[in-house]
Amino acid sequence: MSAANEAPDEPRLGADGRPWPSFKEALAVWMRVALLSFGGPAGQIAVMHRILVEEKRWLGEARFLHALNFCMLLPGPEAQQLTVYIGWLMHRTAGGIVAGLLFVLPGLIAIMILSVVYALYGNVSFVAAMFFGLKAAVLAIVLHAVVRIGSRALSNSAMFTIACASFVAIFFFDAPFPAIILAAALIGYFGGRAGARVFQGGGGHDTTDGTPVADSETILGSESPGHGGSGAAISFRVCGVLGVLWLAPTAMLLFVLGPDHVFSDIAVFFSKMAVVTFGGAYAVLAYVAQAAVDSFGWLKPGEMLDGLGMAETTPGPLIMVTQFVGFMGAFRDPGALSPLVAGVLGGLLTTWVTFTPCFLWIFLGAPYIERLRDNRALSAALGTITAAVVGVILNLAIWFALHVLFRKVGIFEGAGLRFAAPDLASLDPASAALSAAAMLAVFRFKIGMITLLGAAAALGLALHGVGMVAY
Repeated sequence: MSAANEAPDEPRLGADGRPWPSFKEALAVWMRVALLSFGGPAGQIAVMHRILVEEKRWLGEARFLHALNFCMLLPGPEAQQLTVYIGWLMHRTAGGIVAGLLFVLPGLIAIMILSVVYALYGNVSFVAAMFFGLKAAVLAIVLHAVVRIGSRALSNSAMFTIACASFVAIFFFDAPFPAIILAAALIGYFGGRAGARVFQGGGGHDTTDGTPVADSETILGSESPGHGGSGAAISFRVCGVLGVLWLAPTAMLLFVLGPDHVFSDIAVFFSKMAVVTFGGAYAVLAYVAQAAVDSFGWLKPGEMLDGLGMAETTPGPLIMVTQFVGFMGAFRDPGALSPLVAGVLGGLLTTWVTFTPCFLWIFLGAPYIERLRDNRALSAALGTITAAVVGVILNLAIWFALHVLFRKVGIFEGAGLRFAAPDLASLDPASAALSAAAMLAVFRFKIGMITLLGAAAALGLALHGVGMVAY
């Protein structure tokens, strides 16, 4: 892929006079980042900041935030794309590919193992009891995400209005997620071009409260790397290969198996998702959940929560939950294959078409990222998308809450509206109590995610053991 010709291990000194880290040293750092990447995008970005900026001083605060803001302009998981971008800065194309692959690998393996266990033993009472507890914890985590993102994104009445409009459109009118994102982007872009102050503002994640690390005191320094300007030809060749690797399997499946086969559905749907997944995992999960549950019938609503619980408890991007979705879809419609083989292939196919485009977006845009730094219109579009995403995440939280707290949830249709409505008599007291405890732990006592999920799973098992939860 021409990466081998880029000599990523060429000896040289960094801007601060220290030796440039070798490719082997970088591998160890990226594996460490991958294994510690729990806690969703905010937690993953905080880990990267601590290791790459504060500890290793590969890059400074300004360059880190610049890279992050660029990644947030793109579809896909920003934390994974941030590793690709920084890997590219440090060791060119080969560095970006390795950093991005290592970031995904631990989650891929963990989710696949958990998917197999879930598919084979998910109906066993103790397994179901464990996931019963996890659902309550996941609900608290999603609600916390709404508050966290909202407090940062809704800086004025215009952003608040956009968030409310987004929620109303997707919850009450079943508006498609891509249309909401596109509308928000256009509003922000043209508002920014017109110079409206309400559309100005960033969309970054908080990183540290300490003294910022200056770019000049790091290995990369403040200047653009040499391959940032001269690597356009290499970048286009790499992107051509990545484009073929992404789209060729989908085209082949459509040609060989036809458009109605489950593998074709998986390849087409998640390839489309990879283009419209602005706003992070929590936002796009509403889009995925609606399609996987309502359109394709791959999952039941509660199973989507189980998959999110798996992704929350394992390292890697939260969007890895899509691998579970693809696994279960193929597992339940295996065709001539055994269910387990079909499930594994479906999960791997989902991950392939979900993450391959992430590399493409970074390598295509990386040589020109400096041109985006001071573009007010693009910055305004990002801020407006973030505001709309708050409304989408709130929809996801309510959707999850209804299916966690109530045993029966139907669809109300009438007067132009279409939304989920619970049977109030079907409220589950045990689930309500667990959810309330999880929310108290998250919002009041700031309990860590891993501790919360472990405690919730244990409580689910305990409630089952005393007969308060039946299956």
